[in-house]
Amino acid sequence: MAGPAEVKVKIPFGNKHIDAIFSVPEKKSTYGVILTHGAGGDMNFPHLVSLASYLASHGVLCLRFTCKGLNIAYRAKAFKTVLEYLKLSDEYKLSGVFLAGRSMGSRAAASVIRHLSQEDEDDDDDFIQGLVCLSYPLHRPKLQSKLRDEDLLFIRCPVLFISGSADEMCEKQLLEGVVSKMKAPKKIHWIDNANHGMAVKGRTTDDVMEEINTQVFSWLRKNFELEHK
Repeated sequence: MAGPAEVKVKIPFGNKHIDAIFSVPEKKSTYGVILTHGAGGDMNFPHLVSLASYLASHGVLCLRFTCKGLNIAYRAKAFKTVLEYLKLSDEYKLSGVFLAGRSMGSRAAASVIRHLSQEDEDDDDDFIQGLVCLSYPLHRPKLQSKLRDEDLLFIRCPVLFISGSADEMCEKQLLEGVVSKMKAPKKIHWIDNANHGMAVKGRTTDDVMEEINTQVFSWLRKNFELEHK
């Protein structure tokens, strides 16, 4: 069975461009997800391809993009550019969007949401419906004393964390502590025994991805329903 249609686009970014791919559902989508990768890899990282295909096959437009910089401010600037591109799109007129990322990509997404909500509380806040953090890198390996939690504590929209219980960059107890201080509606789904790369001994990548994909879609669907009440 063929998967959802994919449409490649090049998004202007200063004097460069950002490579991106839409995964397009069969029926017109009301909501979309923007998705990006971690410090390594690109938009064709298998976990992102799997999630984008799953969401589109369940009726959610997905736009994934590549940004290879390792500077978090640069990554956030690129994410904001993609967000504005999708918001102004005539072809995909969306009511709202969820920002999502893996590892460093989720830090960039959190940074965008925090800064936009501080700049313009009326406009962008309505368009951005939530944040999905896959393997959020709360700290460097063995550097639990320096937490990357500053953006998370300022976010007000719903947030989903999906992390491995054995993630060397996100100690379980520390993430739970940060989440308990967040004012946003939030949920953590732990993948048992998964490391930062979501590898689990004794489980296939496809099996782990199926768990992640269904959790993301289930959470998104609940938030769509809340929005429509």
